[in-house]
Amino acid sequence: MNNERRGLGELTDIAAVGALLSVKGLSVVDVGCGPGKVARELCALGATVLGAEPDPIQARKNRETPATAGLTFIEAAAENLPLEQDSVDGVFFFRSLHHVPVERMDAALREAARILKPKSGFLCVVEPGMTGTHFKVMRPFHDETRVRTEAQAALGRTAMRLFRSEERFQYMQFPRYPNFEAMVARVTGLTFNNIRRERVETDEVRDLFEAGRSDDGEYVFEQPMLLNLYRDPLQP
Repeated sequence: MNNERRGLGELTDIAAVGALLSVKGLSVVDVGCGPGKVARELCALGATVLGAEPDPIQARKNRETPATAGLTFIEAAAENLPLEQDSVDGVFFFRSLHHVPVERMDAALREAARILKPKSGFLCVVEPGMTGTHFKVMRPFHDETRVRTEAQAALGRTAMRLFRSEERFQYMQFPRYPNFEAMVARVTGLTFNNIRRERVETDEVRDLFEAGRSDDGEYVFEQPMLLNLYRDPLQP
């Protein structure tokens, strides 16, 4: 297997999808959709989207938000999606596979393959890399080294057995914050991570954050993103 990744430059998640796929007119599932930002962007590209979120608090918030044409939110775990076999065109994991419990990651990938249409179905998995200054800032209070490593291992061990082809890409993002408090508010405001403020407001994190100060006074960090695209699911 070729482990090299083709560079796509600096892109948002939805722009990376647009560079590789056309989702117009397709039915897709955004697994672990969080607050639904990318799910709404997929709708804007013409897809019909099911946003599946396992966290009950976030799932309830999603259902209470104003409706978006073509978008439905549900509460569901990645390994147990309430969909028929061979029923959707595409499945996306945007920064969410590493949030699946390690012992269920392989089952989540098998579930994605189960619901995809034969021949034309695709699976797109986007995961944050473990290099770059943004990971370095986050690591003291939210070290995802193990779960991100396990997510890549699950892809390597399971996904290629479920699909006929795999393509690997990398693109760059540069998270920006006006100040330290903005970063604290962002990382402590997610119910599915449950990061406590006192874990973030430490001298170590402040020093790492200060290293990101740019000439314009904002704080800018590097975050490589890893995208694996699988096509043509194999029949069970």
